[in-house]
Amino acid sequence: MNPLAPRTLVALAAAPVALAVAGVASAQDASSTVSFFQQFFLPGDTLGLVVVWLLILMSFVSLSFTGSLAVYYRRTRLIPPDFVERVEELLSSGSTEKFRQAIDLTKQNHTYVSKLTYAALREAPQGYNAMELAVVETGDAETAKALRPLEYLNVLGNIAPMLGLFGTVYGMIAAFQALVSAGGSADPATLAAGIGTALVTTFWGLVVAIPALAAYAVLRNRVDALTADGVVEAERLIRPFKKARSKARPGKDKAFNKPAAPAGDAPSEETEEDRAKRAADGSMMGGSMMGRPVVNPE
Repeated sequence: MNPLAPRTLVALAAAPVALAVAGVASAQDASSTVSFFQQFFLPGDTLGLVVVWLLILMSFVSLSFTGSLAVYYRRTRLIPPDFVERVEELLSSGSTEKFRQAIDLTKQNHTYVSKLTYAALREAPQGYNAMELAVVETGDAETAKALRPLEYLNVLGNIAPMLGLFGTVYGMIAAFQALVSAGGSADPATLAAGIGTALVTTFWGLVVAIPALAAYAVLRNRVDALTADGVVEAERLIRPFKKARSKARPGKDKAFNKPAAPAGDAPSEETEEDRAKRAADGSMMGGSMMGRPVVNPE
């Protein structure tokens, strides 16, 4: 997948604004009583003014947040190729020391694929099935965490039309109140002020909502695709463990599932270094990773 560049997202987000401004500018020739700036940025009503500038502020927040998310959610950031290549080199070496280095490397790196790989390597003593399950479970948790910031765009896209609708209702109420106060023969300019407030707030609500929801859909699809690729990449990195176990002799394959120690002889709490060493020793039992290329028995 080729993610959209941040400037492309900003251009898409600004397109509705440009179209609206062009349409309004063409209508300015018909009337010169109220300037363009006053009509769209300084409505005559105080509450309408507050709603309009609140929506304008939300528009700037939405565009800035979209740009930052577009920069952050990239393949080179979630699945860095240099990191993947280094981990693959360490795991394919067949050395216990290299295996420990791979655990340390995945623990210190905080990218998406590194978290999945680290969770899998910690489960190496339990066998390949446990490692694969760890990748899936960690992938689900990290994907949900990656999608969480995108919900702010969804919230902005849903709240903005509601604020615009609030201004619309208020503007219509103000217009009809002016009509009632004048005994049914209100000045058209007074009525137009209330109706103008209603339409302007609706306009700004749509200006905020359309780009925010469009960016939310594009970025969510990007995150879904990248996280799926990250799971596939992590499963590929741990695949030598599956081949190593399939090549192990039945009598020595017990290293993957050692029985628990009796309750009376319970050992002291195992350190992470001991766990890594036991994982390395267990994963190397088949002899298929000791410096020789692994051959799939299939």
